[in-house]
Amino acid sequence: MSSSASSLGHVVNGGISFWYADDGIPAPREPLPGDATADVVIVGGGYTGLWTAYYLKKAAPYLRITVLEQKFCGYGASGRNGGWLYNGIAGRDRYARLHGHEAAARLQRAMNDTVGEVVRIAAQENIDADIHQGGVLEVAYTPAQLARLKEFHAHELAYGEKDRELYGARETAERIRVADAVGSTWTPHGARLHPVKLVKGLAAAVEALGVTVHEQTPVTEIRPQHAVTPYGTVRAPYVLRCTEGFTANLKGQRRTWLPMNSSMITTAPLTAGQWDTIGWAGRETLGDMAHAYMYAQRTADDRIALGGRGVPYRFGSRTDNDGRTQAATVEALYEILIRFFPSLTGVRVDHAWSGVLGVPRDWCATVTLDRSTGLGWAGGYVGSGVATANLAARTLRDLVRQDSGQAGATELTALPWVNHQVRKWEPEPLRWIGVHGMYATYRTADRRELTAHSTQSSRLARMADRVAGRH
Repeated sequence: MSSSASSLGHVVNGGISFWYADDGIPAPREPLPGDATADVVIVGGGYTGLWTAYYLKKAAPYLRITVLEQKFCGYGASGRNGGWLYNGIAGRDRYARLHGHEAAARLQRAMNDTVGEVVRIAAQENIDADIHQGGVLEVAYTPAQLARLKEFHAHELAYGEKDRELYGARETAERIRVADAVGSTWTPHGARLHPVKLVKGLAAAVEALGVTVHEQTPVTEIRPQHAVTPYGTVRAPYVLRCTEGFTANLKGQRRTWLPMNSSMITTAPLTAGQWDTIGWAGRETLGDMAHAYMYAQRTADDRIALGGRGVPYRFGSRTDNDGRTQAATVEALYEILIRFFPSLTGVRVDHAWSGVLGVPRDWCATVTLDRSTGLGWAGGYVGSGVATANLAARTLRDLVRQDSGQAGATELTALPWVNHQVRKWEPEPLRWIGVHGMYATYRTADRRELTAHSTQSSRLARMADRVAGRH
């Protein structure tokens, strides 16, 4: 039997995520009992929706706020992600081109501060989410990756991140011993966390403030002052869509944001000897500079949780039900694990799962409030939502308070991602062909760079970037 076969022989596949297997499925909250009214209705009980409810209720305790969630809070990306609380934000360079470098730098500074904001509120609300502020380490292990890493590092410095550090091979190995790593860049603006413990704690904090949360209540349509469900309609002056990768399920939203799949595995807990071989004492979140990149963390119970792209997209913007992952994807993620840490060959993989993230056509995260209709939304985080959702929620709070006359403009309402307009994705089958073609091209580009020994990024990847609209 091969090492991968023995390692993957008893994988729990799906079941939403390892995080829920670890911490338990929450007891369901009651669905909407019938027609209702509110001052603000929030559609979606993930990070964005819950943070928005939290900050609005803290700012204006008299507001009647209702959260509607189709399954249970954290069922989507908020309960399936890699636990990267970090300062990355989708679309920053495009915002720099549209609004100027300083506007984009203000957005980046706000994201830097957001990492500390989440840590602060978690402590304030007694949410134990296994948070460890070890920063983010991104490594390169080919000449082309190293060239991209140095360019990326310089780019981040240009946006004001003066506390970022660039490492060579030896300094990288002192942090984490990734096979063949030739360099890395590290930022302190990052932390590892347990996604489900955060979302459960946040939901409890929101309810304790007096926010009404209805689960098992799918919203089928959003229109001005109405959130329509099979159990009744909630009417409110403000209806805020916080549905991220599940946005395509709403009437009229099929092509708004593309639900992109990301998949993960977790190992069994590693031994002290295995950790001595790997290092990783600082518990940084770990990424790389591949075109089809990976992301990983060392969990609080000493597993490695590692993710990347499997089947990137399901035809017709469909989403899975329980996170079940194709065997080929599980195998591919295991191969990445062993590529990074050959000494772990044969280690058992305990769990595999998948989830969707929201991707706008121009790959830009946005926050919007239409003052003529009271409809608002936030999302399109392209995989950076653990922290970005918090900044988006505080921005939605300020936009609602400004529109209702409770407060004036703020620094957040002036950020360049506010009210950014994005065109829709192409109809099928163009959407499916384009996304699958893009990621096949990225994987081919990565394979070529492994053997080319060139500092030049693959032309295939640059072509895929242009077709995708990422740059």
